[in-house]
Amino acid sequence: MPELPEVETIARGVNKRVRGDRIVHVWFASHRNLFKTPAERQSTGLEGRTFVSVHRTGKHIVCELAALPHGKRNRRTTVQPDAQWIVHLGMTGRLLVTTPDAPLAAHTHARLELESGKEVRFVDPRRFGKLDYRDLKDDEKFNAAGAEPLAIERDEFAALFRGRRLAIKAALLNQSLLSGVGNIYADESLYRAGIRPKRMAGRLTRAELERLRASLKTVLEQAISLGGSSVSDYVDAEGMRGFFQLEHCVYLRTGEPCRRCKTPIRRIILAGRGTHFCPQCQR
Repeated sequence: MPELPEVETIARGVNKRVRGDRIVHVWFASHRNLFKTPAERQSTGLEGRTFVSVHRTGKHIVCELAALPHGKRNRRTTVQPDAQWIVHLGMTGRLLVTTPDAPLAAHTHARLELESGKEVRFVDPRRFGKLDYRDLKDDEKFNAAGAEPLAIERDEFAALFRGRRLAIKAALLNQSLLSGVGNIYADESLYRAGIRPKRMAGRLTRAELERLRASLKTVLEQAISLGGSSVSDYVDAEGMRGFFQLEHCVYLRTGEPCRRCKTPIRRIILAGRGTHFCPQCQR
């Protein structure tokens, strides 16, 4: 599943390519399980609206939209969004910006035709993704349940785990605590912080939690700078793969030597997820 760096990379790429563009026609496939809001309502709400901005919130891509009169699309003008289109990529989802003549990928479930001639396409082979639409006159603005890992401060981070009787790896994956962290970046940040994934979250010291917070932020920022990790189906808004998988220290490196101490990387199942760590470097 795309995690915070991958979703951030896609959101930035889409924003760069569609900000200020108007949606002129919308097509949705017939798979109803993809829609948190009925497809008919999404089509009615999206057509005619302009992309004000596109950003990431947790693991969701949030498109801020506004119903603007024709000709009112100056990017320097501050526009208050009146609607949101929210895309969750699920396990295999892709949000691509392309041209109408580009080959149509199998499992394309949404096509937004833009005034500029571009198209925004949502592709999802396994159909675990979700599409949602909110009219901000009637609906609440979308917000993530947990804290933002790239912005959380020392005291708030420590408070998240105080008294938690669960493994720190499981706590990191809890989206009501931290939004956007998934399996890859939990493993990589715990390795860099020198903390075993099975350690009980509520028993970590303040110093250990601060190491973890700093490691998590560093790992996420490095992954974003390299376009995310392409270990499965992930590509960015242009269909390009990321490169952070080349920097992985433990994730999917079972049996390979630790980059620091040469001890073979181990894999266990924790909180239902494959978990990778170095038994020597992580205590």
